[in-house]
Amino acid sequence: MKTVYKKWSLLIVGWGFLLLGIAGLFLPILQGVLFIAIGLVILSTEYVWAHHLLLKLKTKFPKFAGTIDKGRERAHRWIHDDDPPADEEPVK
Repeated sequence: MKTVYKKWSLLIVGWGFLLLGIAGLFLPILQGVLFIAIGLVILSTEYVWAHHLLLKLKTKFPKFAGTIDKGRERAHRWIHDDDPPADEEPVK
């Protein structure tokens, strides 16, 4: 039962960040791109399309690839109780 609540809260937070990011693209007080990236990192643990979009962003902006990987690992650790992502080796 706890994992169901965790999954739903994860989805709500991820979509919330994504919506904040979209609003931030039009409002000068919010950093839209940052919130979109955070939302995609959170949603990539549940949605394949978000994972593929993150891969495209990492190839387009290699400078931010390390930051995206660290964020993805943290989100995965929070969801799955310290198990590293299956498709990547742990960040040291």
